[in-house]
Amino acid sequence: MTDLYQPTARTTATRYRDRMHYERDAAHAILDEAYDCTVAFVVDGEPRALPTLHVRVGETLYLHGSTGGRIGLTARADGVRACVSVTLLDGLVYARSQFHHSANYRSLVAHGMARPVTDAGEKSAAMTALVEKLGAGRAADSRPPTTRELATTAVLALPLTEVSVRARAGGVADEAEDLPLPHWAGVLPLQRVAGPPQPDAGVAPPPPAYLPRRTSPWTTAAPMRGQHVALEPLAPAHVDGLLSALADDEVWQFLPTPRPKTREEMAEQVALAGRQQWAGSHVSWAQCDPNTGEVMGRTSYHDVDEERGSLGIGHTILGRRWWRSGVNTEAKLLLLERAFEVLGAERVFWYTDIRNERSQRAIARLGASRDGVIRRHRLRQDGTWRDSVLFAMTADEWPAARERLRTRLEAA
Repeated sequence: MTDLYQPTARTTATRYRDRMHYERDAAHAILDEAYDCTVAFVVDGEPRALPTLHVRVGETLYLHGSTGGRIGLTARADGVRACVSVTLLDGLVYARSQFHHSANYRSLVAHGMARPVTDAGEKSAAMTALVEKLGAGRAADSRPPTTRELATTAVLALPLTEVSVRARAGGVADEAEDLPLPHWAGVLPLQRVAGPPQPDAGVAPPPPAYLPRRTSPWTTAAPMRGQHVALEPLAPAHVDGLLSALADDEVWQFLPTPRPKTREEMAEQVALAGRQQWAGSHVSWAQCDPNTGEVMGRTSYHDVDEERGSLGIGHTILGRRWWRSGVNTEAKLLLLERAFEVLGAERVFWYTDIRNERSQRAIARLGASRDGVIRRHRLRQDGTWRDSVLFAMTADEWPAARERLRTRLEAA
C-alpha cells in the first residue's frame, strides 16, 4: 500500500484535482532533487518569502538561514508558522491556442511550524547533511564549521506532516476545434545541467567526482598505470610539469595550436580541456612517470560518441626526452584497452596531419588501418588548411593489435 500524507484544508486542491498527489515517495523525490526552496512566513502582519537551501532528513525538512536574517529573527523558541514551496520545471508546453499553453512540472508545498534547531548535535548533523547534498563526500572534503560559525547560522526544522505534491506531465491539451490550426504545438523539455567547474585561484586538484553532473565511464578520466607511464586525470597541478616537458617547438610542429610559452597560456589549455571534458566531448590525461611522478606530456580521447561506440585518440603531446621509448606505446595500449575492454567501443580512430609522416608510421605500428584522407580538415597554426589522414581500428581488429603491442612493450 502506498504511504500517503493526509490531506488537510490547506492541501486539498480546489482546481485540477487530478494533478494533486500525497505520496510520500513523490514528495521526498522532489525535495531531494531540488537544492533550493522558497519559505513564506508573516512578519508584523506582512508576508515575506525568502529563497534558501534545504535538505530532507527522514520526515524533517531543514532550512538554512542566518541568525541575523529575517526568518532567523522571527523564529523564536516556539518557532514560526511557515509555508515551503519547491518547483522543478520539466518542460514548456506550446499549444495552438494561447489559453492552453502550460508547463510540465513537479511541485511541493509543505505547511507547518518551523522550529529553530538549538541542540548542537542536531544542528551539526543538519549542516553535514546539507553539505553532503551538494556532493556525497563533500563533508569529509571540507573544513567543518567552527563554534562561532554555527552560532551565526540559523537552522529551522519543519516536520513533513502537511504536504501536497502537484504535477503535470504529458503533451498539448488543445481543443478539438483548434487542431487544424497551422501553429506549431508541442513540448520543449527543460533540464538543469551543471556547467564546467571554475576552480578558485590556487586550486590544484582536478574537480572532484562528486560534483553534480551527468557522468558516464566514456567521459571519465579514470587513472591508468603501466611500467613506463601513468595516465592521471589532467588537472591544474600538471601545468608546471607540462610547461617544462613540452618546451620544444618541434613537439608542437603539427598541432593546430601554438606552443604555450607562459604558465598562464598552459593553464588556459588545461582549463579548456576541463571544459571540453565537462561538455562530454573530450577526456584528458597527463602522461607521468609512474616512479617519479614527473610530467611527460598529455593525451586524450576526443569526439566521444557513446551512442555509436566510437571515440578518437589524439591531442597527444609527449616531451622529446621520451620519444622512441616505451611511453607512447604503453599509453596507447592503456587507452585502447580501456576503450575496447572497459567501455565496449566498436571503433577507435586517429587524425594526423598528412605531412606528419612520423605520426602516421607510429599509428600504423599500433595496428590501425589507413582509412583515407580528409581534405581541408583543420586549420594549421600558420592559417593554411591541413589535410588529415584518418586511421581506425575496430573491435574485431583489437585482439591481434593488443598482442602486437604487448610484444613490443616486452622488448622496450
